Amino acid sequence: MDVRRGLGTIRNLDYVVLLCDDLPAMRHFYTAVMGFEEHQDLPPGTLPAEHWLALKVGSSLLALRPRGRSPSDGPGPGTASASVQLALRVPPAEVAVAAEQLKAQGVEILGDVTDQPFGHRPLFFTDPEHNIIEIYAEI
Repeated sequence: MDVRRGLGTIRNLDYVVLLCDDLPAMRHFYTAVMGFEEHQDLPPGTLPAEHWLALKVGSSLLALRPRGRSPSDGPGPGTASASVQLALRVPPAEVAVAAEQLKAQGVEILGDVTDQPFGHRPLFFTDPEHNIIEIYAEI
């Protein structure tokens, strides 16, 4: 396996997604209490059936979104049981390579790798504890 391709191109953790039962309370906590600056607020309808709020935490992002969306709501896996989603960025050509590397190791890929209208090419799968891992490229 060429470690300079696909999974080997991951260099840092780009953002973490916290799945929330009470998004307004979480927004208040992380902005008013923790003092994190809002970076991006995508209200329901921007993405399929979910609100997405990204906060700046140093050079990374902490994203908040409602728990419990289903795969039929659009890109990404259902999240009823997961607690966290980790997002790892790679160059655009490496998303498909990473998918093949994961499949070769017996990892189930959740959905097709497709370019999204909000500028991402995501690949979703879960870890053994059912937390969601996303490898994506900005396109």
